[in-house]
Amino acid sequence: MQLAKAHAKAHAAHLAAGLKKRSPYGVALAGLVREHLAETAHELGEAVRDVRGYEYAVINDYALFPFRYADRPRPLDRARLPANASPTRQRLFRAHGPQSPEGLFEVDDDLVTEEYLGLHEAFEELGAATRLVCVFFTADAENGIHAIHWGDAHLEPDRTFTWPYKEQLPVAPAQME
Repeated sequence: MQLAKAHAKAHAAHLAAGLKKRSPYGVALAGLVREHLAETAHELGEAVRDVRGYEYAVINDYALFPFRYADRPRPLDRARLPANASPTRQRLFRAHGPQSPEGLFEVDDDLVTEEYLGLHEAFEELGAATRLVCVFFTADAENGIHAIHWGDAHLEPDRTFTWPYKEQLPVAPAQME
């Protein structure tokens, strides 16, 4: 329901901007989804934490990470973090997401760099015990939300995701403003 509300407001912003490009919709949708999830967390008496200027709903020690992975219907296994994704986003996945499946080898302590450690350091704002729950969805301004998935997403080196657990959620009907 929160995604449908966010879509309605983002669609209105897109129309008000009067631009042919989809960027007003995408930017508005990203902010509105986080905002609506934060409002829901407050209504439930749960926390909202600011991480580098972005508010994340934290419910029962699970931070909700919303992400529109495509602007058209697309299978979840095609989701990919953009090449220009911020180090903050990457660190959220590495520090608060599920641990990587068995790798080819362990990295020896004498080979670990400060940069590597920094990418895996938990955000103090969230707390070391807080885990990341991903809410991935596809949407566009004309058709609204196509699909919603949530679960544990592990970020792979090629910016794709491995899902130790995932579930598809029903899509609420669009509520146009």
